[in-house]
Amino acid sequence: MNGCQLWDLRMWALMGAVCLCHCVFGQLLEAKVKGAPRLICSVPGLPGVPGKPGPSGAPGADGNVGIPGRDGRDGRKGERGVKGDTGLKGRVGPTGKIGARGDRGPAGKRGPSGEGGGVGPPGPLGHNGEKGAKGQRGPPGTAGVCRCGSLVPKSAFSVGITSSYPAEMAPIKFNKVLFNEGGHYNPQTGKFICAYPGIYYFSYDITLANKHLAIGLVQNGQYRIKTFDANTGNHDVASGSTVMFLNPEDEVWLEIFFNDQNGLFADPGWADSLFSGFLLYADTNYLDTLAEDYA
Repeated sequence: MNGCQLWDLRMWALMGAVCLCHCVFGQLLEAKVKGAPRLICSVPGLPGVPGKPGPSGAPGADGNVGIPGRDGRDGRKGERGVKGDTGLKGRVGPTGKIGARGDRGPAGKRGPSGEGGGVGPPGPLGHNGEKGAKGQRGPPGTAGVCRCGSLVPKSAFSVGITSSYPAEMAPIKFNKVLFNEGGHYNPQTGKFICAYPGIYYFSYDITLANKHLAIGLVQNGQYRIKTFDANTGNHDVASGSTVMFLNPEDEVWLEIFFNDQNGLFADPGWADSLFSGFLLYADTNYLDTLAEDYA
């Protein structure tokens, strides 16, 4: 017999002795209480029939609250439920503050064309374009009728004055028109304005009385002739003439060039102070250009 088996036997023997002592002492205590004969040793009988449950005792007092237990582990995530029906639409809440401007979204589809607007004001004139290429020469036209007389430019005038002693340092206004071919002399200003470039002849014959006369022929503000005549008697005559070249828009007039030397006299009944001028011949380049225009 080994050590383990010996140990088991000893344990069983110890347990049997303990049970025997328990039974003996239990019967002695029960006999003493009931007055039954004492039994030194007996074997316990079969268990009796369980008795009826006794009445419930009065509830005991509540015990002290125990220490809270530890939190349990999280349970597993449940399965997703079935989607419920859509609820009723709630009331519109108050308008919130305007948020920050978001990024620009993609361009939408092009909408329908609107109605045409009114015509705007005309814009500024553009720059002149480059000169185009020279075109082909056209077919010859029908031969015209020669009108050589119309190619000759005409310009001539002769004027008088009806008032005496005009102002100095200003064009003298000869207001009595005797002849004005082409209408190039203006009686309101006293100036002849050149229309055709060329050689012109100008002259003046002025009656003076009671005063001396300092008079000159002016072209564009520059004196071409200046004459001075002293009054030696009741009446006298001052005259002058010259030939000059004029360009278009050149101006020619008579002017008294010295203060208090304006003895020009005029009688309204007859022309005694005259200013005249006419075109001797036009510039040849101008005539050639005129002939080309007529051709």
